[in-house]
Amino acid sequence: MKNIIVILAALSCIGLLTSARLPDTGPFPAARPGESNTAAPIPQLPPIPEPKPESGKTEVPPVKQGPPNSSGVPEKQGPKLPSQQTLEEQHLTIAAESDAEHSECERELQVLGVVFKDIPRIDDGNGCGIDKPIKVSEALPGIKLKPEAVFRCPVALALARWIKESVIPAASAAAMDQGRIVAVNQASSYICRLRNGADTGKVSEHARGNAIDIASFSFEKGKDIAVQPRREDSTLIGAFQRTISAAGCLYFTTVLDPESDAAHETHFHLDVLERNGGYRYCH
Repeated sequence: MKNIIVILAALSCIGLLTSARLPDTGPFPAARPGESNTAAPIPQLPPIPEPKPESGKTEVPPVKQGPPNSSGVPEKQGPKLPSQQTLEEQHLTIAAESDAEHSECERELQVLGVVFKDIPRIDDGNGCGIDKPIKVSEALPGIKLKPEAVFRCPVALALARWIKESVIPAASAAAMDQGRIVAVNQASSYICRLRNGADTGKVSEHARGNAIDIASFSFEKGKDIAVQPRREDSTLIGAFQRTISAAGCLYFTTVLDPESDAAHETHFHLDVLERNGGYRYCH
């Protein structure tokens, strides 16, 4: 009986516990003196300033734009090609000449009887000039060079050998009734310019003292023989010009005659430009 009473009492306690529930809201803690229960606002972060440019940092210059193309978009301009450069833009220098080679060349001129004299070094700026120039008044004994010509010694030597070994024998066969050659008339020797007198492009060999232009040959009697287009000339004079033009390549590294282009219709261009492998250009 006593156990039953204990059991019933325990069941009654369990029922009271299960029916009990917590209140919907709990008590708020009391506010401290001087404070309110209102929630504090969330602090806003200050604005981040834009970084200042680093001191001493060099700005990259803007890319230079060229004129707009057909689509209206400007094109970038790159460096100029050599063919687009003026003489001043090419920054050329005068080639130095060997004292020993120059002395040997002059000795050979003296043996051939060339009349010449040394003149002071020429420096016209922009690479125009001659380190050891000479002025020639007679290409060979009794054959004047008109007017006197200024160039490097190798030009005078090639000219003398060409006249002696090719021009004189060819003239003797083609114009024997005119007597001997008494003058070689030149149109250009040293001059500071680009090729064909252009504003841009490669420097002329005349500007380096490496070239001479021959316009005509004078004889003891009769008319001068002028250099002119003679490809279709079936006379002895035509044969004379074609013969000495072809022979010129034995002595010069460049030979341009009236058949080469319009710029050389009135003269031979002869020069001693040195090329890789001993290559020669003859037309």
